[in-house]
Amino acid sequence: MNVPASASTDPQPAPPGKDAAPAKGRSLWTDAWRDLRRNPLFVISAVLIVVLLVMVAFPSLFTSASPTVGDLTHHYQGKPSYSHFFAEDWFGYDTQGRSVWARMVYGARASVLVGVMVTLFVTILGGIVGLVAGYFGGWLDSVLSRITDIFQGIPFLLGAMVVLTTFTKSNVWVVIAALLFLGWTQIARVARGSVITVKQSDYVHAAKSLGASTARIMFRHIVPNAVAPVIVVATTALGGYIAAEATLSYLGIGLAAPTVSWGVDVDSGKDGLRTAPHMLISPAIMVSLTVLAFIMLGDAVRNALDPKSR
Repeated sequence: MNVPASASTDPQPAPPGKDAAPAKGRSLWTDAWRDLRRNPLFVISAVLIVVLLVMVAFPSLFTSASPTVGDLTHHYQGKPSYSHFFAEDWFGYDTQGRSVWARMVYGARASVLVGVMVTLFVTILGGIVGLVAGYFGGWLDSVLSRITDIFQGIPFLLGAMVVLTTFTKSNVWVVIAALLFLGWTQIARVARGSVITVKQSDYVHAAKSLGASTARIMFRHIVPNAVAPVIVVATTALGGYIAAEATLSYLGIGLAAPTVSWGVDVDSGKDGLRTAPHMLISPAIMVSLTVLAFIMLGDAVRNALDPKSR
């Protein structure tokens, strides 16, 4: 019996010139970016951080007032005018007649600079320590791990206070050095654990069998595959360093006038808490929003880079 052509089970040949393209594999970073774009936490935090970075780079776009020039005659502890958006008196005036809104805008530069630079330096230092300890192991791992444990056992803020008191004058770079001195340990431990996990992968053993150099294995195979947990921790820690700068300035041992920063304004605002609470509340809100934005960003990045969450 003849079988109709429509019922034939033989595969139909593809039209000439229209061969099916091979499916492209997606990398971890491609999947992470796709998940981040769909995460409302990432979108909200990214918008807040972008606005903050624009404020740091171009403060004159947000206010035309000076953060250091005041008028005691007319503006002494002037009350906020919340209906005057982006105006000089939007958040009132401080005890020296200076615009609180202008100081909030210009104060972002020092506070964010401290957070970003400390995060960058601790990531580099802690990443190098963790990479060396995790890859080579043995006695070198033991020595570096014990040094890390010693520094991690020192209370972070208390240790930073001790370091800062050894300097006669504090500026941005002194505060960065003090926070770096004790802040690298968490990154080092995370990097070490990630490197140890990646070092046991088949492609690393294959590279060693083919005679690849130690530097090539470390920077071409291990670092790109071990960096994800470090990025997550660094992103979350950035907000913590901004809060640490504000705390140290509030205690009077961090940044000090004439430097304009949120921590300095919180410190000066506490004296007028009863009569002009806006002087303290306004910069404190900026610190809280910034820290919250980076914590939200870190949580979103962690969820996107964690394969178990998919």
